[in-house]
Order: sequence, then C-alpha cells, then structure tokens
Amino acid sequence: MSDGESTLSQAADAVEEASNHKVLDVLARLGFAVMALLHVIVGAIAVAIAFGQPGQADATGAIEQLAANPWGPAVMWACVAACTGLSLWQASEATLRMRGEPRKERVAKLVSSGFLAIAYGSVGLSFAGFAVGLRGDSGDSTRDFSAALMGHPLGPWVLVALGLTIIGIGVYFVVKGVTRGFKKEELFHFNGTRRGRIVDSLGVVGHIAKGIALGLTGLLFIIAAAKHSPEESTGLDGSLQALRDHPFGPYLLVAIGAGFIAYGIFALIRARFGHM
Repeated sequence: MSDGESTLSQAADAVEEASNHKVLDVLARLGFAVMALLHVIVGAIAVAIAFGQPGQADATGAIEQLAANPWGPAVMWACVAACTGLSLWQASEATLRMRGEPRKERVAKLVSSGFLAIAYGSVGLSFAGFAVGLRGDSGDSTRDFSAALMGHPLGPWVLVALGLTIIGIGVYFVVKGVTRGFKKEELFHFNGTRRGRIVDSLGVVGHIAKGIALGLTGLLFIIAAAKHSPEESTGLDGSLQALRDHPFGPYLLVAIGAGFIAYGIFALIRARFGHM
C-alpha cells in the first residue's frame, strides 16, 4: 500500500470512528423518533380526511401541525438536528461501515442507505424552512416539478420512471411487512415475548399500509405522464385526497391512516430498541 493510500485509509478510519460516537447515535435515534411521530400525524390526518375534515396528509402537513404551538420554532430546530444526525448516520452506513464488505453488498447498501440519507436530510430541510417561516405546499412543489419535466421531450418518460421507482419502493415495503423482513434488519429486542408479537403486528400492518400509499403516489406520476397533465401528480397528499371521492375510498383512507399510525408506533419502538 502506498503512502497516499495509507493516509486515506487512516483518514477513513478516523471518520468512521467519529461516526460511531455516542452523540451521533443519540441524534440518529431521535431522528427515527421524529420520523415515527410524522407517520403518526400523517395517519391521523388521513383518518380525518376520510371523515370530511381538511388537512394535508404528508410530511409537510405533519410538520405544520408540529409547528403550530408556542414552542414551534424550538421544536423545529430540535427536529432539524435530529434529522441531520439521522441523515449523517445513514450516510456512514452507506459508505464507511461497508468498506470491508463484498462489492455487491457495498453497492446495495450504498443505494438503500444513500437514498435514506437524502430523504432524511430533505425532511430536515423542511423543518428548517418552517423554523425560519418558509412554509410551502408539497403538492404544489410536486406539480411544479412535474410541469418542469413536461417541458422537456424526455420529461414524461422520466415521470414514468419516477412513478415506477416509487411503486417499486411501495412493493418493497409490502413484501417487507408480509415476510416480517423488518425483524432481522431493525428490531429483535422483544423476540419470543408477548410484546414482541404486538410489535410484529404493528410492523406488518404499518409496512403494508405505507407500501400501498407509496404505490398510489407512484401511480399518480404515471397517470400524469400518460395524460401529459402535471396537475395529476400531487404526491402522497394528493393520492390520499383522491381516494375520498371513490365509493370505498373513505374506508381505505381509514385503513391506510390506521396503518400509518401503526407504522409510527413501530418506528418509535425501533428508535428506542432497534439495532444501530
């Protein structure tokens, strides 16, 4: 090994050691707890929509609910720190901690944890936006994004690819719920106990509900591309709002909302007891 390679390896070791610091572990767990709370709030909003109440059933709507209290700014900045910590932890999972693993596993982890690092970082930016008074509508942002893509020749195909990707992630969540794949990867603290069976049930219901919601979201992107109509792509909130107008939509909304709440409770338990 050359001196340059040795120096890079030592630097990577130092960064990896820093990523294992207790502070980052605590922030990452708090980040998981924040994401869990967002899922519970989104689920509650979805149930309210089923009964004709107004609301925005997505992360932006959930953050708005958290911001609407006297301690709003302080809560927002605390959530920024937690989400940033979780994003950094996922980034270290995607890179530093996989250095000694086979190439195939490194690539798979880079894709999965890298995507999560970006997603959690984006949620942290949303909290920061609310903290400084910049409050947007995610549905409008999604429509604007789709409209911008439609202005390019390959735009509709990109929207289809995005929709299929989101549907694929939804299928992954459904399969993970049905097969209880979350147990090995995320939570085994209560294995073999009565509480463990309750946690398993929450995980199964929550993962399936989230997968269905993601599938509906991805489907709207494909419909928008097929109709060349960007207003059809409205994100998670739009996909859930659209259900309300169908004969059995409110019942499905309640089921999905309850599933999101179950997923949030499961994620909250994972934040405390899950493997890091």
